[in-house]
Amino acid sequence: MSDQHASAELALGTTGIAKRDADAAESRAANRAWWDADADDYHAEHGAFLGAADFVWCPEGVREEEAGYLGDVRGRRVLEVGCGSAPCSRWLASRGARPVALDLSAGMLRHAAAGNAGTGVAVPLVQASADQLPFADASFDAACSAFGAVPFVADVGEVFREVARVLRPGAPWVFSVTHPIRWIFPDDPGPGGLTATQSYFDRTPYVEVDDAGRATYVEHHRTLGDYVRALVGAGLELLDVVEPEWPAGHTRTWGQWSPLRGRLFPGTAIMRARKP
Repeated sequence: MSDQHASAELALGTTGIAKRDADAAESRAANRAWWDADADDYHAEHGAFLGAADFVWCPEGVREEEAGYLGDVRGRRVLEVGCGSAPCSRWLASRGARPVALDLSAGMLRHAAAGNAGTGVAVPLVQASADQLPFADASFDAACSAFGAVPFVADVGEVFREVARVLRPGAPWVFSVTHPIRWIFPDDPGPGGLTATQSYFDRTPYVEVDDAGRATYVEHHRTLGDYVRALVGAGLELLDVVEPEWPAGHTRTWGQWSPLRGRLFPGTAIMRARKP
């Protein structure tokens, strides 16, 4: 547990960590409550880096404006999965896209609504889980997720199947997550985060619990191979796996991301796929 999120842990009664399974319903309930409780602290800590209408893929600072992973978005209907305060969707709207921003957390969507009001960019906001998308088949021209939703859902295959269902043929699906190799190291940006302490192949979720053993936060681990198989199993075509290098002169520490660790091994995986 982190001092950076102490207020959320206090509000939810978090008292410890349990290495155990967590199904879809428990993962949804725990993470909805967690992000509702942590939304204010998260944006106080990271809001300036994320911006109000900017598309930042990862703590390394990769921006869609330079990367162009989604291609030309003008006139295209784009679904952002796990939008948080929706700066990516507002950036997409500023480029002529027609985005829809989805998140499980009402607390996060409250910040998204405030961002809409502050920028004057009225992005539609939808509260739903990434594995239960409330949209019609073939209703989007692209989908994206910048560190949103994917690690917090119990069945990532169901997420990818839902994304594939709502995409039109030829549409890209691009998402960024913590690089799976980070799972073997402690969640520490300093020297303590350089020594492997657990197996890369242990898929047991990371679960924070209260005194009664109820989950207050759940994060699921998948290997790179797991992500590839889930994408292919959902009928999607994998185009690329991007592992951003730590940029020269980038001194920001974000949670476990730091220049020390970034020089040695990747912190982010950006996976580019499309619906055939």
